[in-house]
Amino acid sequence: MIPSAAPHHPDSKALRALIGFAAVAGYLLLPQSAQPQSWVAENTAAESAAGGASAPLQAAESPLEQEQRAVTEYIAKRYRVSDQAVASYVSLAYQAGAQQSVDPLLILAVMAIESRYNPVAESNMGARGLMQVIPKYHLEKLLDHGGEPALLEPAVNIAVGAQILREYQRRFRDTETALQMYGGALDDAATLYASKVLAEKARLDALRVKARKQTAQSV
Repeated sequence: MIPSAAPHHPDSKALRALIGFAAVAGYLLLPQSAQPQSWVAENTAAESAAGGASAPLQAAESPLEQEQRAVTEYIAKRYRVSDQAVASYVSLAYQAGAQQSVDPLLILAVMAIESRYNPVAESNMGARGLMQVIPKYHLEKLLDHGGEPALLEPAVNIAVGAQILREYQRRFRDTETALQMYGGALDDAATLYASKVLAEKARLDALRVKARKQTAQSV
């Protein structure tokens, strides 16, 4: 007589499923150092991707920052001056312009014609620095900055140069005449100095307009 097969237990599948679940749960509870590196790497990458979706975006440039960047790039390329140095001059020109109510692009245009952005430029007439200020004519403006030697500091030179420009604009109520006075060429009927400065300013103005258009289109 063939012995009958062992009785089939209907709960054997459920038991095996329960054992399998317990094994997986125990595996997941292991510290990461005890888990296979491939599994840890995959889950870490997934978590990073999920977190990246909520990471803060880099702040966009303001319209003024975009304008200054465009001006900086143009000057650095045209006059072969380092971007870092030009960025500093541009920032100082905008600060001085705001303080003296002078267009910062006019300040930068004067700088271009006077020194080509050379902070240590000196002329035979004694003019110094970026805006070629002649100290003997403006000693009172230098008192608060430490005297004549301070003119070779870009921040001081630009601040004083902008102050002089503003004084001449108020005196003559005309930018072209003010520029001729600044350049020591008031008697020049052809106004060559002012023409050079204003031509450079026109190029900078075009960059300003372009930067503002791009900003408006991106809004």
